[in-house]
Parts: sequence; structure tokens; C-alpha cells
Amino acid sequence: MLGDAISRDGTNRRALILVENLSVPFDRRVWQECTTLRDAGWEVHVICPQGEKRDTEPEAVIDGVRIHRYPLRAATGGPAGYLREYGTALWHTLRLARKVGPVDVVHACNPPDLLFLPALWLKRRGARFVFDQHDLVPELYLSRFDRGEDLLYRAVCALERRTYRAADIVLATNESYRDVALRRGGKRPEDVFVVRSAPATDRFQPVPPEPELKRGKPHLLCYLGVMGPQDGVDYALRALAKLRDELGRTDWHAVFVGAGDAFDAMVELSRQLGLSEQVQFTGRIPDADLVRYLCTADVCLSPDPCNPLNDVSTMNKVLEYMAMGRPIVSFDLREARVSAGDAAVYAPDDDEAQFAKLIALLLDDPQKRARMGKIGQERVSGPLSWENSQASLLAAYAAACRDQAPVSAAGPVRTGKRPHH
Repeated sequence: MLGDAISRDGTNRRALILVENLSVPFDRRVWQECTTLRDAGWEVHVICPQGEKRDTEPEAVIDGVRIHRYPLRAATGGPAGYLREYGTALWHTLRLARKVGPVDVVHACNPPDLLFLPALWLKRRGARFVFDQHDLVPELYLSRFDRGEDLLYRAVCALERRTYRAADIVLATNESYRDVALRRGGKRPEDVFVVRSAPATDRFQPVPPEPELKRGKPHLLCYLGVMGPQDGVDYALRALAKLRDELGRTDWHAVFVGAGDAFDAMVELSRQLGLSEQVQFTGRIPDADLVRYLCTADVCLSPDPCNPLNDVSTMNKVLEYMAMGRPIVSFDLREARVSAGDAAVYAPDDDEAQFAKLIALLLDDPQKRARMGKIGQERVSGPLSWENSQASLLAAYAAACRDQAPVSAAGPVRTGKRPHH
């Protein structure tokens, strides 16, 4: 199946993917979708923000995917900052969409749930709208701001409803998200496709462990991922303090890879807990360095606490740990169990003391660690592989384009000044 990539006149169909919260190809899920569609014969365009250190060019053609980027400053200063950020993003998205011209499919990735506005403009010009729901924004709001169901919460719920209503097809990252699209979004079962995120196999190629990364300790613990208020890095740090103070374990070094809104606060918390000598924060690092840490790690940490968002979300870091054959300590979240199965051990009820005890248990049992690592690799290369997600993505596009007359580009497509490889 090629997702109906070829129009009746023999030309390739055109897809336009809209992203607001990350640049492309830095957004790994979106980039995998782009290359899957390209390989299936689609002409793929992306509109997204420019990155700060990478993906900085306004326009680029990368591996045949045409990327149109705009400058965007992340929100600061509360609701007014978000209004400024999202207003700027919507204006640039509409501006660049006009430049791209007619498309067969507009594929909008949240958050925020505002990209239905340019999608509706394109729908009126013949496009079908595929909504790629990366996050449940109402749950994200409750988990991040802990304000209860206030006026802003009702607003994000209303925007989600409008997005569902406008979408012809919904892509859900797991079955929990699919249930929300059916129940809360009122979508028909045949219009919602599960397209799970999966590690890029070319990004995660094992290398020999490097004992020097352990800073003279017998064991290395590793955290990989975003450091936002809802990501649980504070839980991990408090668990490590208990591992040292209550269990008497100092035979480990820990590395936290990644960045985010809470990065500075987490470095300060580490200092307050007296962990600065044993805990290293790298910030974002190149893939090659990331793989070195993962291949050396004895145990990987997934400390996302149980909240309305985390319980039903698939954590990319869990899948990436599994791809590298690492055993995982996690809190007991519904979708964490779906992803990791027996590749992880689970601490109940956000219990940091139990989290610490499970780390100690794995450090003392190298055979169990090896078994868990093998289970994880088998799951990622089998039922959780991107190959399965590719089939679902192309089926979703075929459903979107069923009975649709193809569009034709209004003129030649302008691309970047130079291609990137």
C-alpha cells in the first residue's frame, strides 16, 4: 500500500505537515513520518519553527523533504507569552502554507490544539485534514500547571473538540489516546489509526561500553529525555538521594541527558540534595554521545509520575532504552507497562523509596538486567517497531484520500538555497 500516493493523472500527491513545538528533523516522530511518506511516493512539505542550534535555515530540502521554517520565541511570562508564541506561529504557518500551495493532505501535529485553523483554511481548498495527536493537551495542562478545571482548562478542552471535529482522520500514539479520540472526540473507529512512535534504528546502533563514563564507580545510571515540570526528574533525584542515604549505596554515577523548562531547577535540586558529585547533567548532546552513555548504563530511569497525562502516554525514552537493551526502573503507569512489559520493573504510587530499592535490586542482579535488556530489544524490533507504525500511517493516508480528487500545484515549488544530506 502506498497511501494513495499517486494521483489519477500519474503525479505524486502532496502532503503538508504542520508542527509548532519542535523543529524538523529534530522532531524524530515527524521526521520518520516524513520519510515514510516520501518513500511511499508522496511529495512532502513541512512547516515548523527554526531551531536555536540546529534546523536553523529558513528553508531546506533534506533527503527529498521540503522544510519551510519560521522564527519563533518560546513562551515566557504566563498566558500572555503563550498568546504571543501561538499567534506568531499561526501567522507564519498560514503565510508559508500559501507559499506551498495546494496540497492533498494537511497533517497537523499538536501541541497546541490550534493548528486546525490553518488546516481548515486548506480544507476549504480541497485538502483532507489528518490530526496527529502527540499529546492530550487538557491532561497536559492539568499535569503541568496543577490548577484544576479553570477557565483556561475549559478553553483547551474546547480547542481539542474543534480539532477533532475538523479532522478527517486522527493518528493516535497508542490505544489509550485512541480511546480518547473515540470517547471524547466522537470520532468513528474507522477514522482513528494508532501510529506508535518508535526509535529510529539508524540512530541507536550499539557501541562498546566505556567504563570511564562511570567516573570511577562500578555502575552508571542514565536518564534521557525532556526535563519539564511533568517529567519527574525531581522524583528521580529524590530517589537517588534515598538510594545513597537510606540504602547506603554510593557505588553509582548518574547522568541526566536532555534539557527543558525545568533543567536549571533540577540542577539546583541536585545541589540541594548533595548529589552534585554523583549526578551529571549534560544538556542536549549529539546522538553519538547519547549512544555512548546508553551503551554504558547499567540501569535507565523513567521517573514520570502518575498524573492524568503520563498514565496514558507513551514515553519515547522508554522505547529508546529498550532499543539499546537497557533495563528500566519506572513508576507503575498504564502505558509504561504496555510499552516495556517485562523490560522494566515498576515502583507503585510515585513511591521514591521503592524506586530507589528497585534500582538497588537491579544493580545487584546483572543476570536480571541482561534478561530485561533482551526482552526490550525484542519488543522494539518486533511488535513495537516503526515498520508496524509505517503500515498504519499509510493506511491512514489511504483512508484520508479515499474518493478524493487530486489537487495540482499552482506552480513550481521553491525550495532552500542548497540541499542537505
